[in-house]
Amino acid sequence: MTIRTQLRSLILIAGALLPPTLTTAQTNTTALTALDKSIDLSVGSHVKVQQMLTTLQQAVAKHDVATVASLVHYPIKVNPGKKPFTVKNEKAFIKDYDGIITQDIAAAIFKQKYENLFVNSQGAMIGDGEVWITGFCRDKSCKQSDIKIGTIQDTKNLKP
Repeated sequence: MTIRTQLRSLILIAGALLPPTLTTAQTNTTALTALDKSIDLSVGSHVKVQQMLTTLQQAVAKHDVATVASLVHYPIKVNPGKKPFTVKNEKAFIKDYDGIITQDIAAAIFKQKYENLFVNSQGAMIGDGEVWITGFCRDKSCKQSDIKIGTIQDTKNLKP
């Protein structure tokens, strides 16, 4: 047996002993499962966050201001790029919608894919932080919670 043949046999044996590599689909599924778990822990329900993202994207695309306003937790401090201000309720949000959901913020909403959400203790981030989806407790024990938009801001001026 030549050294080349021995080496080839050794490579074949070693390859058979190695665990199978993950396919792209398996890797994507694993990453998505990890994202879902992270959202469940940080926000409350990955299913609701995914639904909210879809609803938000559709509502912004249709300029359905009432639906967008219904997704927000009030009062909310917004910073659409000029001067931050507080929006106290849905009626005020609807009135100021075009000044709150600017073109830059709308673009970030449209571009966001669920599988690319960044998640931490603040919630699920859309874009570079233009919108944050957060879980809000409805009672002291936090057994009941709402998943709403907790932050709307233009991030262009926040970047170094």
